[in-house]
Amino acid sequence: MTKDILIRPLRSDDETEWRRLWTAYLAFYETEVSEEVFQTAFSRLLSDQAGEFNGLIAELDGKPVGLIHFLYHRFLWSVEDTCYLMDLYADPDIRGKGIGRALIEEAHRIAGEAGVPSSYWMTQEFNYKGRMLYDQLAEKTPFIVYEKHGPSEG
Repeated sequence: MTKDILIRPLRSDDETEWRRLWTAYLAFYETEVSEEVFQTAFSRLLSDQAGEFNGLIAELDGKPVGLIHFLYHRFLWSVEDTCYLMDLYADPDIRGKGIGRALIEEAHRIAGEAGVPSSYWMTQEFNYKGRMLYDQLAEKTPFIVYEKHGPSEG
């Protein structure tokens, strides 16, 4: 790991770099979101309200190069909440320098300090490089994700 990595909370003055990083993350998953979603997401990430998303930025040599978004939520199989790591991204040209690992470990550490002892995340099967890291950090579960959207027209 590079010692010049700084992981810090997302700030309001990060919006331009956050948009760049999150846009690249969304493009990796072949999706786009509207301007309204960008504004809402950034506002939620900066909120101090309980139950809202948290965001961290990774800096390498003073330049934002990665992000992670996470959320605490109830878990009925435990008294404690759990932490869902929703989005994780590092600029492609700096991958392999420990950015993803540092972001996951810091989000998990922060969760632990908040009394949230477990973290989980999902990725797509084709994300082989990401999965090589995830296999080092956590246990792969046998669960399959299903997703249902609102009523379709027609």
